[in-house]
Amino acid sequence: MLTEHFINESIIKYQPRLGEMLIEAGFVNEQDVQRALEFQARLGGLLGAVLIRLGAVSEDNLLSVLSQQLQLPVMERKNIPPDVNILLDMIKESGIEEDWWLDQEVVAWEGSDAIVHCLARHPLSDTIHEIFYKNFPEKTITWYLARNQDLDYLLDLLAKANTGDQFGDSDDVNTLRELAEGAPVVEFVNNMLSQAIDQRASDVHIEPEEHTFFVRYRIDGVLYERLNLPKERFNAIASRIKLISGLDIAERRLPQDGRLNTRVSGQDLDIRVSCLPGVHGESIVMRLLPKERQTNRLEKLGFAPDHYHLFNQWISEPHGIILVTGPTGSGKSTTLYAALDAVNNRTQKIITVEDPVEYQLKGITQVQAHSEIGYTFANALRSILRQDPDIVMIGEIRDRETSEIAIQAALTGHMVLSTLHTNNAVSAFTRLIDMGVEPFLVSTSVRAVQAQRLVRRLCPNCAQPITPMAEIQIQVKSLMPKELATQPPQWKKAEGCSQCQGTGYQGRIGIYEMVYITHELQTLILKRAQATEMQQLASSQGFRTLREDGLIKAYQGITCIEEVLRVTEELKSLSTTD
Repeated sequence: MLTEHFINESIIKYQPRLGEMLIEAGFVNEQDVQRALEFQARLGGLLGAVLIRLGAVSEDNLLSVLSQQLQLPVMERKNIPPDVNILLDMIKESGIEEDWWLDQEVVAWEGSDAIVHCLARHPLSDTIHEIFYKNFPEKTITWYLARNQDLDYLLDLLAKANTGDQFGDSDDVNTLRELAEGAPVVEFVNNMLSQAIDQRASDVHIEPEEHTFFVRYRIDGVLYERLNLPKERFNAIASRIKLISGLDIAERRLPQDGRLNTRVSGQDLDIRVSCLPGVHGESIVMRLLPKERQTNRLEKLGFAPDHYHLFNQWISEPHGIILVTGPTGSGKSTTLYAALDAVNNRTQKIITVEDPVEYQLKGITQVQAHSEIGYTFANALRSILRQDPDIVMIGEIRDRETSEIAIQAALTGHMVLSTLHTNNAVSAFTRLIDMGVEPFLVSTSVRAVQAQRLVRRLCPNCAQPITPMAEIQIQVKSLMPKELATQPPQWKKAEGCSQCQGTGYQGRIGIYEMVYITHELQTLILKRAQATEMQQLASSQGFRTLREDGLIKAYQGITCIEEVLRVTEELKSLSTTD
């Protein structure tokens, strides 16, 4: 922390170089630093800003290292004054023209402790320090490092009170293109993506309202608000995202979909971008798909021992259809990838048809469907069957044509893995029949169906033990598979700490409902029975529901009862006591 009018150069002189410190902290690698130094040599700029612009490091990680190097504290967002009048009072007291503050990109305010708190784009500037010393000779001054969006927010407040906003609210395409290629907007977008990766987000949502716009990250399946910014910045930021994802900047009335490949926070990403026109502007969603994701192994997905044994039996069968069901974002593709990895012993021909191919698997032929040019799942599947495959994975059965080809493949000696959008396992049979598939084909080709959801894992650092109601304990005891029956209960609840960003959760795990086609179930399918009747039969034969499997994981302390009820949409309120 600096409280003097000049920065003592000896503080910086003997500190390690920034690049070395970032490498030592594990935030970047040597190649990232070398690339940034080459960029800096050509175009100039501070090394930290260059690393952010290249997507090598997030601003939060950079500031933590800079704070250590420069011995300057980081100004937290909660401590920033929300009222522009506080800044204007400081400007008036200083006697310095407002234009100077905007040109130098510096703001200051006097706290209740009579200390002048100062933020600047370049907090080491001798010019700024000399002027502050001259105009505040008797005051204690503390300099801080600040996040760009926080400093921009304060400068925006001053700009509105004086000359207008630096990001601009222009609708002119040429002006928007210039702003989108400017350093402030480029750094903002890259930093937004870097922070999303650092926080394990799967999606970034940018949502405009009448006077502001929000940036929200989907983390472990739940949206969390991270930024609330003035609407004036929205057009420039939206234009930047559309520009790099190959979309039309001028088109704001029709939905657009694009994609880009980039490197963010040390990871190569494939980003899918969707723009949807709304009342107050375009809602933009970016889905983040790391290219270097490792295939999850089956044993890491959260199967209970009996479910794990059962699923391995299913995928070892020589032919038939195995379906994985659930809504979008429930981990179906991950399960299928893990299944393919488990059976990929290089003695069988495995081909997939997907839209899109989310990540690549070694030793497996993966085909990308392109419905816009007529290359649909059904067309691709016909071609695949001429390649003499042993195992075929279809990204999704969407229509009657695809389902009938999949069934014919299963009946002619192929193992077919696919997904279907249904709420539970037994609804898959009625869904196929509703598509127009004959019941006898469904009952003879489908071997098994698995429904799944993802529940959030409790943070191991802050989860607190609880004692649930006796009824719940009795119910779960009766559901426990024999492999887990001897384990003591580990009931816990979410609490929240710095490691989990106050959410109480870190990561996700699957809960499953697995139904094998028995003779009795085949009879009900042939009779076109209702899903409720099939569910009752499955329960009587010992198959657990999603909720029941989730409660077993709550018993083990992996998740909590409230999370299981949230995900399985149970309306019944089950209270717990500490």
